[in-house]
Amino acid sequence: MAPVIYPTTNFTATEQLCLDRGEGIYVYDTDGNKYIEGLAGLWCTSLGYSNTEVMDAITEQLHKLPFSHTFGGKTHEPIQKLAEKLKALVPVEDAYIFFGNSGSDANDTHYKMLRYYFNAIGKPEKRKIITRERGYHGVTVAAGSLTSLPANLAHFDAPLEALHILRSDAPHYYTGRQGNETEEQFVDRIINNLEQQILAEDPDTIAAMIVEPITGASGVIVPPEGYYEKLQALLRKHGILIWADEVICGFGRTGADFGCTTMGIKPDLMTFAKQLSSAYFPISASVIPGWMYEAMIDQTNEVGVFGHGYTYSGHPAACAAALKTLEIYERDNLFEHAAEVGDYMQAQLREIFTDHPLVGEVRGKGLIAALELVSNKTTGASFEKGAAGAAAQKACEANGLILRAVAGNALALCPPIIITKDEVDEMLKRMKAGVDTAYQELKDRGLIAA
Repeated sequence: MAPVIYPTTNFTATEQLCLDRGEGIYVYDTDGNKYIEGLAGLWCTSLGYSNTEVMDAITEQLHKLPFSHTFGGKTHEPIQKLAEKLKALVPVEDAYIFFGNSGSDANDTHYKMLRYYFNAIGKPEKRKIITRERGYHGVTVAAGSLTSLPANLAHFDAPLEALHILRSDAPHYYTGRQGNETEEQFVDRIINNLEQQILAEDPDTIAAMIVEPITGASGVIVPPEGYYEKLQALLRKHGILIWADEVICGFGRTGADFGCTTMGIKPDLMTFAKQLSSAYFPISASVIPGWMYEAMIDQTNEVGVFGHGYTYSGHPAACAAALKTLEIYERDNLFEHAAEVGDYMQAQLREIFTDHPLVGEVRGKGLIAALELVSNKTTGASFEKGAAGAAAQKACEANGLILRAVAGNALALCPPIIITKDEVDEMLKRMKAGVDTAYQELKDRGLIAA
């Protein structure tokens, strides 16, 4: 095996699938086997695997100016154009954008800018950040501490107390409800829990709350109706900023321009990556409101610089890739396409899987979804150590469909947004065969409740 430390991988199970090339929504391994890429890589290859326009934009920029940093007054045309384009798109007041390389570093940047801002306005005590159980916001030190998934915290000794990270309830009704609680009662309970937590901590010490409009790695959780309305009212009441992590939801994934649009969120801060360039070149964006930027100007002048940034912040080829990707989204009406095909995919998922004996819940919006795999449909009992998720993922792959088991036993689906209805039919046919195989295997192993 190659001397590679593989990310998010069991070191005893590396190099199981070696991909060689891609075309449209399909990828091929080195043995020539063809797969539907049902998770768009890692929720990111929105335009599929063979968009020559984006490739040409990158190549052209590499021939013109292959690199320029943006420190100390230097700039270039692609970063300026991209910033102006994003400013016109996002629902953030007079937006300013910091560019990085990944969703993780973009969330780290926000964490640091929040500290910088509140120091600038004379409120250094306002530094705590609320995240949610089952949240995923990256893997760098700060972003990893905002993440709540056990595998991303175990053995890393994340400095949660030093970073002033608070955790609140996950808004997942299916697994979080108590007794015969209705969705409305569930929402009221967890919002009340949050308010009590805020009051106990002192609102004047809390800077922001970070939320994924719809979660990804934690199982594609779609909060119940009324949750975000009540959450935002509570946060506004206590002067706490709303930080939307759109790394997965942004740019058409939920059937709208942003997950915030789909879920009715008016954010103060926004984080982007992944579909910003269809993952053809690494790039991320941390978006803040103009009033926050203006408050930091004097401090940068006092110190001499805004002492944060990466060698590749606003890399010209990355900006060129993002500009072309955004152009294609708009020109080809891909957000509208994602909404139409997404509605079809959600309807078909429910028709095929709602009554399946291995499926407790079908959930999602647009072109992102998940099946909650359970050992007992009546009680919603799960499987230990992600047994069902692992079995279903493996069986789907054997049927020519690459998916990902997340949060243990949730089987996630997130195809490129260029997918057609016919391709959705083929994808779900392979998914059904995989889930059926997994069910029989789990039954034979005695893991299905009688």
